[in-house]
Amino acid sequence: MSSLTLSPIRALSGEIRLPGSKSISNRSLLLAALARGDTRVSNLLHSDDTRYMLAALRQVGIQIDQLGEHEYLVHGAGGPLVTDNVTHSLFLGLAGTAIRPLAAALTLGQGQFTLDGTERMRERPIAHLVDGLRQLGATINYLGEEGFPPIQVIGSGLPGGQASIPGNISSQFLTSILLAAPLAENPVNIVIQGEQVSKPYLDITLSMMHQFGASAEHHQYESFHVQPGGYTSPGSVLVEGDASAASYFLAAGAIAGEGMRVHGIGRHSTQGDVAFVDVLKAMGANVQVEAESVMVKPGALNAVDLDLNHIPDAAMTAAMLALFARGTTAIRNIYNWRVKETDRLDAMSRELKKLGAQVDEGSDYLVITPPEQIQSGVAIDTYGDHRMAMCFSLAALGGADVTINDPECVAKTFPDFFEEWARLSLAT
Repeated sequence: MSSLTLSPIRALSGEIRLPGSKSISNRSLLLAALARGDTRVSNLLHSDDTRYMLAALRQVGIQIDQLGEHEYLVHGAGGPLVTDNVTHSLFLGLAGTAIRPLAAALTLGQGQFTLDGTERMRERPIAHLVDGLRQLGATINYLGEEGFPPIQVIGSGLPGGQASIPGNISSQFLTSILLAAPLAENPVNIVIQGEQVSKPYLDITLSMMHQFGASAEHHQYESFHVQPGGYTSPGSVLVEGDASAASYFLAAGAIAGEGMRVHGIGRHSTQGDVAFVDVLKAMGANVQVEAESVMVKPGALNAVDLDLNHIPDAAMTAAMLALFARGTTAIRNIYNWRVKETDRLDAMSRELKKLGAQVDEGSDYLVITPPEQIQSGVAIDTYGDHRMAMCFSLAALGGADVTINDPECVAKTFPDFFEEWARLSLAT
């Protein structure tokens, strides 16, 4: 396994333009593929997740032309992705943003499809999605352990009707059904059991569905209603910068130096993780949010006690920022960390302790007391999780050299992360 040692740095300073959002990139590709007409998708993220989505769409027959480094022209199917009753086997790595929406979309047409991924993907639950689709008339079989990939989707059209699914694990299950619903044979009504997590990601989904001409509504995130009618291309889609990726640079700006400006997100961003700026403000950082950028400068950082269920990815960065704050920080209502690329509650707890922090790990929370001095010479295990690698890079701002194991895992969403980190770093 490879590793990368980051030397202590005084600060990050300067400006960075963000790569495209993973969530918006893969939604854009799928919606464009399902839509009537051609769609130009600009600022598409280059990452493992988008490569798997692009490859899968092309494999099932969607024509996608690359126009530039981050620009693609998707020739829409004007309906279901596949209608000729063929058989495909799709390997989707660890891309949850690909396997889940494709599982729903492939129910719409005709054919037989095997969807599989890495060993970790086979540990990530998919039962709530499968159960919801079955309630709407889909035929889906498990090919291994019940409730987990690999799965076989028998495309025969999606009758529609009513489904009830739990909301407490992942918004991707609901997003996947919603994205397929406008091409169902009848209206789709979805009732949410319990509290729906990650609501801002659903706002992205609904906004993009409307952008492509679909009729989708919700009642206080407790029920969702989608009318059939399909999608029509808006002609072009510009992918916002990745707000989750922004959090590492914004956090660095809050810790030390003259400040960091991040371009590609701002006052009008649709992504929920833009709310990380509220965490920074609550901790004492100086934050300026503009139309298309955010500037953060250091402040006297203090501990917080926050429910961060709405921004689970950026919440990991908040856990790292706790190492630089005065007092004990509590991050709550983050049970869905356990079903991400790794069990993030366990992983964050283990690796924060290596740096000298006192950590209390509960079923859905972390309580973190920072050390007087961050432990140097530590090797951080990343568990194949891109966000573990990126957020623990912040330890280098605490006067510590830190080794990141398997740094290549950042390719999932931000292949150039460590190059950008080095470019902006000021030596001690």
